[in-house]
Amino acid sequence: MAEGGGPESAGAADSDSEPVAGQMPTPSTESQKQTIGSLLKTALRKGDEWYLIDSRWFKQWKKYVGFDSWDMYNVGERNLYPGPIDNSGLFSDQDTQALKEHLIDELDYVLVPTEAWNKLISWYSCLDGQRPIVRKVIEHGMFVKHCKVEVYLLELNLCENNNMDIAVTRYFSKADTIDTIEKEMRTLFKIPAEKETRLWNKYMSNTYEQLNKPDSTVQDAGLFHGQVLVIEQKNEDGTWPRQASHSKSSAASSRNFTTSPKLSSNSASISSTVTNGDNCCSPGYTLNNSSSSGSRESQSHPGLCGLSNLGNTCFMNSALQCLSNASPLTEYFLNDQYEAEINRENPLGMRGEIAEAYADLVKQMWLSRSSYVAPRSFKTQVGRFAPQFSGYQQQDSQELLAFLLDGLHEDLNRVKKKPYLALRDAEGRPDEIVAKEAWTNHRLRNDSIIVDIFHGLFKSTLVCPECSKVSVTFDPFCYLTLPLPMKKDRTLEVFLVRSDPQSRPTQYRVVVPKLGTVTDLCCALTKLCGVAPENMMVADVYNHSFGRTCEDGERMNLPVYFRERHSKHIGSSTSTVLFGQPLLITVPKHNLIADVLYDKILERIGCYLVCSGEEEAMDHQVSPEPENGHSEEEEASELENGSKADAIKPCSPPAKLFTFSVVNSYGTANISSLPCDGNVLQLNRENSPFAKQWSDSQAYEKHESMLQPQKKKATVALKECIELFTTMETLGEHDPWYCPTCKKHQQATKKFDLWSLPRILVVHLKRFSYNRCWRDKLDTVVDFPIRDLNMSEFVCDPKASPYIYDLIAVSNHYGGMGGGHYTAYGKNKADGKWYYFDDSSVSSASEDQIVTKAAYVLFYQRRDEESPSKPQPSASLGGAPDAADDHMDTN
Repeated sequence: MAEGGGPESAGAADSDSEPVAGQMPTPSTESQKQTIGSLLKTALRKGDEWYLIDSRWFKQWKKYVGFDSWDMYNVGERNLYPGPIDNSGLFSDQDTQALKEHLIDELDYVLVPTEAWNKLISWYSCLDGQRPIVRKVIEHGMFVKHCKVEVYLLELNLCENNNMDIAVTRYFSKADTIDTIEKEMRTLFKIPAEKETRLWNKYMSNTYEQLNKPDSTVQDAGLFHGQVLVIEQKNEDGTWPRQASHSKSSAASSRNFTTSPKLSSNSASISSTVTNGDNCCSPGYTLNNSSSSGSRESQSHPGLCGLSNLGNTCFMNSALQCLSNASPLTEYFLNDQYEAEINRENPLGMRGEIAEAYADLVKQMWLSRSSYVAPRSFKTQVGRFAPQFSGYQQQDSQELLAFLLDGLHEDLNRVKKKPYLALRDAEGRPDEIVAKEAWTNHRLRNDSIIVDIFHGLFKSTLVCPECSKVSVTFDPFCYLTLPLPMKKDRTLEVFLVRSDPQSRPTQYRVVVPKLGTVTDLCCALTKLCGVAPENMMVADVYNHSFGRTCEDGERMNLPVYFRERHSKHIGSSTSTVLFGQPLLITVPKHNLIADVLYDKILERIGCYLVCSGEEEAMDHQVSPEPENGHSEEEEASELENGSKADAIKPCSPPAKLFTFSVVNSYGTANISSLPCDGNVLQLNRENSPFAKQWSDSQAYEKHESMLQPQKKKATVALKECIELFTTMETLGEHDPWYCPTCKKHQQATKKFDLWSLPRILVVHLKRFSYNRCWRDKLDTVVDFPIRDLNMSEFVCDPKASPYIYDLIAVSNHYGGMGGGHYTAYGKNKADGKWYYFDDSSVSSASEDQIVTKAAYVLFYQRRDEESPSKPQPSASLGGAPDAADDHMDTN
């Protein structure tokens, strides 16, 4: 998107524009809006192709055509011609045009169908040298199919059995079949059609799995990013080069899609994982045989078994280690109680396959002699039923836990046929009666080991602000999601660029209200710099160029406001590299002489110019900016970095150093020359100029506020989070409640209370915040007790027994949004000691290590007085375990 005029003349936004060379005639903006708007409603269909477009360009196009209602009246923003489609911001490497990792739909890019892409290309073209980003629609899900655009393809390394030192990288869709890959390899390695071939997964240390089901998809086969595939050709005598391995192989479990060669009884089992440290999990390579077990014997107690990273699966490993240390559930599986309760007919379940896969894994972790296992079979089964976990992208441990608990519940639901039950409001009845009714109804449809152990009961109270109607309901829950108290203030780092050309930009650190406005920012900065707020102009700087200017009363609801992003933007091979801080100048709004503009820019950047014996004319790019609160006589123009020269000393070059042109929004490519009438620039509110200037990227100073130590982050008690959760709130205007008395939607007050709590209390700390505009992670330290967590004061049932809990596990997340690394702490039931689980590694831990800012999901076990319901083998967890309640006591 470009912030400048284009082929359309000013004031002709809704008329047909003049065509650009090589482009089709462009229809009116109103016609464009209607056409693209209709095409964006196209349904996803398997096999169709959709295109990615950088959100910045697409948002500018939407403003240009008045796509949204609020844009229709914003004429200053609307008439900014977007220029050629520019996807530079989506690439991690501009040469290969490889996509950045962890791009988010609507935030970083938009998806448009083929016809919409073809229309936009015919009207605006694409930046020189950029290839379209096209992706296919694939199907996900086992029983209920749904379509999804596959943005990220899977990278596989292909090689021949007789030359495995040389691997060729190719990319495949998760919907591609093994047969498709084999055909690609036959073509790649020029294997004759009459030759019989076999395909193998190759792991490190020469462990292999045969891919013997040609119609299985890449997703079904569990292939992961970076995996090596080997193709072998049958020998002339009818044998296979890998005959020795094949003779020892046997079919894997019927729930697997591949076969795996077993090692002889005296062979060592090998398992390993490769990750990329704590900052971001990279695809790993797991070495495993059919037992998926590690070679080393585990420590003296069961359950101290690591889980290999299969490639960004640390989130899954963390969740599994926490659940593994919930002893009532682990006992249930180790003692095979699940076998009699598997519900294969439940339409909401997964035919018992998730329960069986989890049972197999738990037995490997607790009954084998392995120090770590590779949970490949479990990962494959989860991916089959939950497509969001099918790939090898980093995911959320709490979301995996939520899926697993729900999946285990439905697979083990003792209710074979769920009765229909009508919902009923309290209607003034006592809480005890309504709560008992709600729990009884819940158990009539949901009766499983998961309900026995993990389910509790909320009390929800809604009050209509108009008629005071009170609605009370009781709802079951499986985990508590607690908000973290937000700070009232936040710290911002801003750059102040003065109008004095001899003053360098200065970086300040200011404290502003969390939900403050641009005016608050200016007032805070005034205290440090002395410049009056009314003399400040605030702009969002992105990739060393102005993104947009901000109004005084505008809320600071985006994290990129007022703060320089240090990511380096590089356009195509023909575009300019930007760096440093953009600048502002003020010029007459009318009858501006080109030489006057040149002199003003030269004066503003004079301290950055380099004296040289050779005077060479250098292109200087200018693009328009909308009018923003300036007088009729003057208008500010934004100076952004263009071609680079080292700042050495001021000089007065005798020759013209630059010319003017209209550029795209990134400042990296020309769109057209600046309109002139003789030597007078034709500037108006639609095309007042941005000037791109060269400067030293480090040419700024730091104010003393940047050198002052930051305040230590406050610690929040878990009790505060629970109190915040149970605080009354008013529903938002977009989330109203339908009042049965008023017969209309109302912004009612809502309050949650805890009525009864489960045996295992799972507490999810809401550290991640998402919306369509921004994303963030709160790294506040939550001080939670290791033992003696008394929840009784938060339970509103007056007859409730004491709820005293002890911590048994913690899922940790290190790093920021879209990446990072997950680990877990777990208290072993057998020896009562704490351990740290980091993928395949297990090490001893102490209690003083557990409470950190990384704590994400907490597992607490209630101190129960009741005795086990039936005898349990003492060998399973190294001691006599507690048994799960047959039914949770609502008291």
